[in-house]
Amino acid sequence: MYLKFLFSFALLSVFSSSLMADEKKLPTEDDYYPLTTFEVPENVVLEAGAFQLMPNGQLAVSSRRGEIWMIDQPFAKEVKASQFKRFAHGLHEVLGLAEKDGSLFATQRGELTRIQDLDNDGRGDLFQTINDGWEINGDYHEYAFGSKFDKDGNLWVVLCLTGSFSSQVPYRGWCVRITPDGELLPTRSGIRSPGGIAADAEGNMFYTDNQGPWNGTCSLKNLIPGKFMGHPGGNTWYDITNGAIGSKPQEPESGSRFVVEADKIPEYEPPCILFPYKKMGQSASGITCDTSHGKFGPFAKQMFVGDQTNSTVMRCYLEKIKGHFQGACFPFREGFGSGTLPLEMTEQGVMFVGGTNRGWGSRGTKPFAIERLNWSGKVPFEVHEMHALPDGFELIFTEPVDPETAGNTDSYSMTTYTYIYQASYGSPEVDHTEPKITSATVSQDGKSVILKIDKLQRGHVHELHLDGVQSAKKLPLLHKEAYYTLNYIPE
Repeated sequence: MYLKFLFSFALLSVFSSSLMADEKKLPTEDDYYPLTTFEVPENVVLEAGAFQLMPNGQLAVSSRRGEIWMIDQPFAKEVKASQFKRFAHGLHEVLGLAEKDGSLFATQRGELTRIQDLDNDGRGDLFQTINDGWEINGDYHEYAFGSKFDKDGNLWVVLCLTGSFSSQVPYRGWCVRITPDGELLPTRSGIRSPGGIAADAEGNMFYTDNQGPWNGTCSLKNLIPGKFMGHPGGNTWYDITNGAIGSKPQEPESGSRFVVEADKIPEYEPPCILFPYKKMGQSASGITCDTSHGKFGPFAKQMFVGDQTNSTVMRCYLEKIKGHFQGACFPFREGFGSGTLPLEMTEQGVMFVGGTNRGWGSRGTKPFAIERLNWSGKVPFEVHEMHALPDGFELIFTEPVDPETAGNTDSYSMTTYTYIYQASYGSPEVDHTEPKITSATVSQDGKSVILKIDKLQRGHVHELHLDGVQSAKKLPLLHKEAYYTLNYIPE
């Protein structure tokens, strides 16, 4: 009898421990956005450069090695090597794909090309140069990233400098637009080393630039025709624009700060979002926008940005303050197989992610990868939006918060800093402050919190940690960090 009692007690203890362990198990990114890895054909090196979903449902994916492949049924539960078919080869590092009227437009290193399959055999037959008005000289750094078509039928191309510091041939360090008639329109100077380009839900165009000269850290920037992006290396080519975008801007002062120079140079548009170096990544890459109307979860109209080094995807919330875009970045998804480069969101609510690590190392150890993110249907507890206020920030959450923890200022901590705007390579974090969070007011519906901050810092990243905040269901935030770039303080 005594042994039977001991055995029953032991079983009960094990069962109770198991229940407690299950209760303590917290949800992960994979619970909300599971990752599917495609099986690439054997002996094919598919270092993804760009994606385009075709009208027939195939997914076009370009390679840094100059190939374009078509993938049948890319939304299938499993994608096997047999679903890949080569569409084109012999191209030059295609880093942009766009479709129009059944034709595929490829942004190569030295030109924009239209490719047509005239006999419908699944292979490109006719290759036409639409524009090759920018030049190359063989430097490894002279990448060219192409957008989708904008509302006017233009295709935008952002062009890397020759190396990190200079522009040795026309339009290196520029953004240009190619019109439906094939004309090149000089659009914006000051670009250093882009990693991707895409429009938001309203058609505003953005690109990522990377740490280096005149770029203290990686960033997201808004491409406005006629504006200056910050790196003066390519400004010599104003002489061949015939005044199309105005006169050459004033040279920025090395060692200054972004907003200081923005106040002095009317043409200069500071970065919308600074990605804190190493904390959020080291090589900002592809961009996509969630235009799936809720099929990808609660982040409709928000932008997503890859990081090649960290093999991650970040989420970005943007707002307009005093006529300028600025906003916050948040961690979103890690664990990709290679260095994240192109991102492609579809109207079906699926994100395709391509990877490559040639030339730069990446946290993902594979030399290349083609992957897909789907939304599981579960809503993660996250900071959905972060709005700047004259004296603090308003946080909008995806789920109602626990009023006790979210209303306690001890649940939050904040630091601020910026980066040096200088001609030398990169910058450490500088000008640190630790503003005091004086109050945290929870809304009646529990979906928002207003933080009052003593001494906001214009031009600084405001790094917010929400370690103590819980949801009404007593769950912690899936990601507890937010980084807001406060170029302009609302009045």
